[in-house]
Amino acid sequence: MNPHTPTTAGSDVGRGTAAALATQFGFALAVIVFAAAGFFIPSLFNWRWQGVEPRQAIVPLVQLTMLGMGLTLTAADFRRVLARPVVVALGVAAQFGIMPLAGWAFTRLFGLTGEVAAGLILVGSCPGGVASNVITYVARANVPLSVTLTACTTLLSPIVTPLAMRLLAGRDVPIDAGEMFWSIVWVILAPVVAGLVINRFAPGLARRLAGALPPIAMASICIIIAITVALAAPDLRRVGLPLFAAAVCHNATGFFLGYCAARAARLDARDARTVSIEVGIQNGGMATALALNALHSPAAALAAAVFGPWSAFAAAMLAVIWSRRQSAAGRRAAWPRHCRRSR
Repeated sequence: MNPHTPTTAGSDVGRGTAAALATQFGFALAVIVFAAAGFFIPSLFNWRWQGVEPRQAIVPLVQLTMLGMGLTLTAADFRRVLARPVVVALGVAAQFGIMPLAGWAFTRLFGLTGEVAAGLILVGSCPGGVASNVITYVARANVPLSVTLTACTTLLSPIVTPLAMRLLAGRDVPIDAGEMFWSIVWVILAPVVAGLVINRFAPGLARRLAGALPPIAMASICIIIAITVALAAPDLRRVGLPLFAAAVCHNATGFFLGYCAARAARLDARDARTVSIEVGIQNGGMATALALNALHSPAAALAAAVFGPWSAFAAAMLAVIWSRRQSAAGRRAAWPRHCRRSR
């Protein structure tokens, strides 16, 4: 075989990576367009007709997204916790240690206060987002580990998220930890468990639903962000620039410190990239639902609306860089073998 001729498996992986990358960039662009529409034409997403408002769709849309996550989970994803408990514990600790504290620090650094500040801390206190699994695949990192970390942080969020909010955001807004706990159980945990049950007892149905739900979930996130921006457009005009700067720094800190923590624990580069992605990408849909239903504040949902579009774009760019470095490293490693075969 000509050493420069790609194998079929390699071509399939390349096509899959390209398709995933195109999907991620397309999603990032769609999120930005919807956010802009919510900001410049808020009447499209903020109206009332016979008691019906677009904001009422946010919780069902988040639940639909989390159902899609549950449909993709299997027992193997949780058995990996037992197989690599130290690695999983490190990822979970980095997620819930770095991001809430970083959110609090950047609210102070950029002068954010009240409900807007609480919103950024809330974003940091949420578990990893399901988009992290796609980004991990594009970056050629450890997808099974990514799925396991997302599942574990999501299952722990009913306890950890209200606690982090009570400790870090209690001076900015009143925090009812009990109400937040039950909101997370209803909006996040119940759909995930429902997806797990369907996957266990009706795998055929789970496969069909899992194939149909990703584009629906992407559209749901776009609509959620548009509604959120429309609801709090005046607040966004007032604090847009410092909030954007804080969100960018928050996201970058998650990627950077997540990677550093993993390397300090002597994880290899592939697992370190996975932890970095998991820490840097947050469940913005969950943050939005909690801001509106537990904090009862559209202004608190603004941070998720700003963090989400930026993190989608930044994560896609980071995945491209890591994917190209991985490809270059693979070519360098393969070159001596090519030389030996040519002799």
